[in-house]
Amino acid sequence: MDRRATGLILVVVGVIGLLAFPLYAGLAWNDSPAGYGPSIPWNTGMMGQRTWTASGQITFEEAVARFQDYVAATGNEDLALLEVMEFENNYYAIVYEKSTGIGALELLIDKAGGSRFGMMGGMMGRQGVVYPEPGPNMMWNTKYDMMMGMGGMMGSRRGFISSNPSASGNMPITPEQAKGYAITYLNQYISGGSLEDPDQFYGYYTIHIVKDGKIYGMLSVNGYTGDVWYHSWHGYFIQEKDFS
Repeated sequence: MDRRATGLILVVVGVIGLLAFPLYAGLAWNDSPAGYGPSIPWNTGMMGQRTWTASGQITFEEAVARFQDYVAATGNEDLALLEVMEFENNYYAIVYEKSTGIGALELLIDKAGGSRFGMMGGMMGRQGVVYPEPGPNMMWNTKYDMMMGMGGMMGSRRGFISSNPSASGNMPITPEQAKGYAITYLNQYISGGSLEDPDQFYGYYTIHIVKDGKIYGMLSVNGYTGDVWYHSWHGYFIQEKDFS
């Protein structure tokens, strides 16, 4: 292989690495004393920038309609909205299975244009588009394949498709044990916080954190390892609606 071909290969590899690193860094969590805790907060971007504008944000009602359209587009009649929450940076939704009551998906809609993910935001964080929530929903979900949901991020109406219909909702770590891991996290990182009951998903639990009488944020606990992943990309809580 001549030097020109070798140089071209190195350039291609470098570009792939440049694109992949922000996603990897945003999904990582640190090695804290207890083994838990987020690393780089996605809502600040790789360099701490926040580049979206406050104008042109979609409303709560519009967000609900778009989440409902996304669920319908999956073609899975067993899926339905459980709740929609509005935060400073985005709208968040839980989709659950009506037959089991187990959470299936966690979805986001960016409220305004621009990037809260640094470089990746230009490719992944379009205003008004429904897309899979990063973190546990993508990395720990044992039934619903996050790659099948990439279409939602690219503007497609395909949505999520079950990749493992036989997946069991049973996990070694119980909801009570998951709260124990979450409390250990709170004691180290969020003083004065308390927990609501866990929402169970396939492979993990997501738990809302309450502080000073209102929603402060949320975290997820892996149902097999007990790892805790704080959802650092939402910003402050505004309102919610329950559809159960």
